[in-house]
Amino acid sequence: MEKVQAILENEDYVVTIQNGKHTIISDEPENLGGKDKGMNPHELLCASLASCTLATLRMYAERKNWKLGTIIIEINFKEIGENGAKKAHFLRHIRFEKSLSSEQRERLKHIADACPVSKILKSGENIIETYIA
Repeated sequence: MEKVQAILENEDYVVTIQNGKHTIISDEPENLGGKDKGMNPHELLCASLASCTLATLRMYAERKNWKLGTIIIEINFKEIGENGAKKAHFLRHIRFEKSLSSEQRERLKHIADACPVSKILKSGENIIETYIA
């Protein structure tokens, strides 16, 4: 089981997040009363999806001996409200340094959708939309 501890001390919305080995800071932007010292919670959610996707793609490519070069991912997030219920809509745009065949691109899109964080997010009422460039 993964474990993360988050601590909010005296500075408005500055949250220290630790897992025992690593520490990151989360904060709200200044227009929401924060000090903008770190990513906000929605950005951290996007970062989790991005890092999991990239690691999953790299692992798959290594097994296939595909040389992808640098992989760049951009995640856009928005909340969608329907009848008082909120859903998350993630737009995931992935770019590869190396040229890929259409078959490779389609397979990598499928692999991106299969990363563990994608599966968790899609298991609820969330939408993850993936585009490969």
